[in-house]
Amino acid sequence: MATLTGVAIEPIVDTLKSKLRGTLIQPGDAAYDTARQIWNATIDRRPALIVRCAGVADVVETVRAANDSGLPLSIRAGGHNIAGSALCDNGIVLDLSMMKSVRIDPVLQNAYVEPGATLADFDHEAQHFGLATPLGINSTTGVAGLTLGGGFGWISRKFGTTIDNLLAVEMVTADAKRVRASANENPDLFWAVRGGGGNFGVVTLFEFRLHAVGPEVYGGLVVYPFEQGADVLRRYRAVVDAAPDDLSAWGVLRPAPPLPFVPEHTHGKPVIVIASCYVGALANGQAAVEPLRHLGTPLGEHLGPMPFVAWQKAFDPLLAPGARNYWKSHNFTELTDPLIDTILPFAARPPSPNCEVFIGSLGAQINRIPVEATAYSSRDARYIVNIHGRWTDPADDAKCIAWSRDLFSAMTPFATGGVYVNFMTEEEDARVSAAYGPNYARLVKVKTEYDPRNLFRSNQNIKPAA
Repeated sequence: MATLTGVAIEPIVDTLKSKLRGTLIQPGDAAYDTARQIWNATIDRRPALIVRCAGVADVVETVRAANDSGLPLSIRAGGHNIAGSALCDNGIVLDLSMMKSVRIDPVLQNAYVEPGATLADFDHEAQHFGLATPLGINSTTGVAGLTLGGGFGWISRKFGTTIDNLLAVEMVTADAKRVRASANENPDLFWAVRGGGGNFGVVTLFEFRLHAVGPEVYGGLVVYPFEQGADVLRRYRAVVDAAPDDLSAWGVLRPAPPLPFVPEHTHGKPVIVIASCYVGALANGQAAVEPLRHLGTPLGEHLGPMPFVAWQKAFDPLLAPGARNYWKSHNFTELTDPLIDTILPFAARPPSPNCEVFIGSLGAQINRIPVEATAYSSRDARYIVNIHGRWTDPADDAKCIAWSRDLFSAMTPFATGGVYVNFMTEEEDARVSAAYGPNYARLVKVKTEYDPRNLFRSNQNIKPAA
């Protein structure tokens, strides 16, 4: 009988096979190597079992199997998390990727979303009715992981974070019980899952509030020469600090991709891309983004009305699965001159054509929510700077990681100390308490109540008190 760290595998396999509606995948199966692939190719782990759940009953049985066996358990939804927490070595992967239902109630303007759904799945259904909720910027991202870490996107300045629009969840807790959490049902648990990650159980259904958005929005890209960087970013700062809630504008410093509207001789050379999205009245869109066209002398631009679902996918080619990724991130209250002057020299010499520095402008409705209202506590962050190391050749690991870490260290004196938990790598356990700030102690209490043995620990882990 095969064993794994002293645990007999065959009885676990036999029990699960007799109780699952979904699929059980083991090493040696034809589907195994595909099933253990996730978005970040630097993560290479070999689970003992992968359970592709077909429904909630399968989730319950898998949690029971993990409890009974003592094997490590990880939760995979979209598999997009930078830290690779979807996978574990020598344990059980509870794979939710087949549970992808999205149901829209256009009268109540609510969405009911299973945890395997991606942003593209959600937007496809919601935009059929001209509705949306704040999500991320890459359509292959999973709704579940994005939401549980907080979530922000193009419409967050107007409507808040993803969790600010979460109405309820259905969950399977560490004792394999099904519970519902909302403002009126298990309110402490509901508070904790709004930013506390997957520490408290397996969410099997999300209920979201929707808003009228689109079907067309106004926006696009303006590309500036890198040589104008200091002036462009200072003017960008002034524009976004005064922007209406309807307008989001983010900066990306990276080698120019082969965009058809910028000169070919600039392709592959560092540029500053200003990406914007205006969700107010379409007739007002051109005037709203006009200041972003005058931050310097552009190399080119592509602006105008576009379907919201198309804009949600605009950055997918730069964030496709299968590349090697390493991120470091800070929160900031201001995009100060010293911070700009720190970023520019690093962005001028990226170690890979796919490395970039992302400057996300938040503020507005996100900052109006009290810190204690949700587990996500970074309500003072008006900017997030994410250092996105991305490359394809394993031989480039060292230089791309070093570039990311060096810029991170250089920016640290200007940062708040907080961090967006979804941008944290697997090595950053020491930053977990900083990610939650004044809310961390309350999160430990909720964790201790719902998962005292720390079954759900393949994450940015909040350890129980016991």
